Amino acid sequence: MSGVRTEGDLAPTPGQTVGPFYGYALPYDGDSALVPAGRADAIRLHGVVTDGAGAPVPDALLEIWQADADGSVPARPGSLRRDGWTFTGWGRCATLDDGSFSFSTVLPGRRRGASGEDQAPYVAVTVFARGLLDRLLTRAYLPSDAAEAGSLLSSDPLLASLPPERARTLVATPDATGFRFDVRLQGEDETVFLTHA
Repeated sequence: MSGVRTEGDLAPTPGQTVGPFYGYALPYDGDSALVPAGRADAIRLHGVVTDGAGAPVPDALLEIWQADADGSVPARPGSLRRDGWTFTGWGRCATLDDGSFSFSTVLPGRRRGASGEDQAPYVAVTVFARGLLDRLLTRAYLPSDAAEAGSLLSSDPLLASLPPERARTLVATPDATGFRFDVRLQGEDETVFLTHA
């Protein structure tokens, strides 16, 4: 034996196969708790990830980024070491066998757009899942009341650029614990996904 490996001896690396490999290195304690669930202003952002046939995706991974309750974008370190006090605006959650996910966070505040207009509050969402060679980017708009849903959502530049039936895939539904936001990867009622330049 010369010690030289042949092509047949080598196992593929993660970059040469289609994952996911999330359970190995990505989850960590407190990953989906941007704030403790018992905090006075905590809300729950939850939903289900489904494929084109409507079946749950049990091995997806979602990451979120958002503004704080006052509309400011956090720039603090510490997302991987939750201390229960510092809001970093970032979290990660793997789906369960039924495709469900849940984050404990705060309602993001309004932010000013590039033209100075108020933007509807939203959470930026990234989805990683089996069969995806690249991540998917979307938004979950969180209307806190009916007046906001009627004004800010209708004037939001992104939502206004979409047909109403497509725009509704980006708007979370208020419920008793916060907001429900389902992600449909393809097919009827597919979530609107964005490109990042």
